[in-house]
Amino acid sequence: MTTVALAITDGMLHFELSLAMEVFGSDLTHLVNPWYDFALCGPSAIQVGRFRLEPDHGLEHLTRADTVIVPGWADVDQEPPAELVDAVRQAHEAGARVASLCTGAFVLAAAGLLDGRLATTHWAHTQELARRHPRVTVDPDVLYVDNGGVLTSAGKAAAMDLCLHLVRLDHGSAVANTVARRLVVPPHRDGGQAQFVTTPVPAPGNHPLAGLFPWALQRLDQPLTVEDLARQAGMSSRHLGRHFKSVTGTTPLQWLLAQRIRHAQELLETTEDTVDTIATATGMGTATTLRRHFARTLGVPPDTYRRTFRTRTRPGPLNGERHP
Repeated sequence: MTTVALAITDGMLHFELSLAMEVFGSDLTHLVNPWYDFALCGPSAIQVGRFRLEPDHGLEHLTRADTVIVPGWADVDQEPPAELVDAVRQAHEAGARVASLCTGAFVLAAAGLLDGRLATTHWAHTQELARRHPRVTVDPDVLYVDNGGVLTSAGKAAAMDLCLHLVRLDHGSAVANTVARRLVVPPHRDGGQAQFVTTPVPAPGNHPLAGLFPWALQRLDQPLTVEDLARQAGMSSRHLGRHFKSVTGTTPLQWLLAQRIRHAQELLETTEDTVDTIATATGMGTATTLRRHFARTLGVPPDTYRRTFRTRTRPGPLNGERHP
C-alpha cells in the first residue's frame, strides 16, 4: 500500500489541503484495493483558516511515507516554520516523493529540494519564488511540474491536476479518469496557467504614457505601429520604448500584442463572433494569425479557450442543467 502523508502546520491554505484529502484520504477501495494509506502529519492541533485539524502523527512521521504532500502556504512573505522545512527535507532524503500544491512550493524551495530544478507555483507568486530562490528555475505557465521525486503545482485548482497526475502514476490512467469523473473535474486540462492570468493595464498615473494607453485600447482593431504610438505620445520611438519599459516592464509591441490577446479573450468569453471576426476586431488580421499568437501566449487555441470560459449570454439550459 502506498502511504501518503499530508504535512500540515498553522498557516496552510484549506482549499489545497482539502483537495489532497479528498483524493488520497477518501475510501476508494472499490477502485483499487488497497487504496492509499493516508495520514495527517503535524506538530499539534492546527488552525487552517476557520477549521481546526487534529493530526494523526507528528511531522517526524513524514520520513515513513512514500509520498509527502505540502499544501499551499498562506503567507508567502513569511518564512515557513523551520520544523516543517526540516521534516520535508528529511522525508525526501529518506526516499519519499515530495509534492507541493500551489504556494507549498515555497516550503520545498526553503528545504532546498527545488535547487537546480524546474518548478512552478501560483502565477501571482512566481516572480517572488524566483527572486527568493535564484537556484530554482520557475516556469509561470505550466499547471504542474514533475521532476520525478519532486513535484510542484500551480495555483488552486491546478493542485487537483497534480493530485490526479500522482494517481495516474500510481494506478494508471483508467483509475485516474474514474476519480476525476467522481469529482466532476477533467482528468487532464490542456494548456497552462497563463490562460487564467489577467493582463492588467497600468493604472492611470502621473507618467508620460497615461493618456496613450486608453487611446491605444480604443484602436486595437487598427494596425498600430511603434511610430503611431510614439506620434500620439509626442516623443521619439526610442524615447517611447524607454518609457514603456519603465511603466509596463515590456516593449510597446509586446504590450500591444498582450492587449490584443486580452481583448480576444473577452470576445471569446462574451460573444458568439467567429474567430475570423475576432481576429479583425483585435487587429490580428486573420484567424490564422490570431490562433498562432493566442496558442503561443495562452497554451490553448481560441476554440478551446471559448469552451472553457464561455459566458452564458442567453437564457436556456446548459449541459448538465435541467429546467425546474
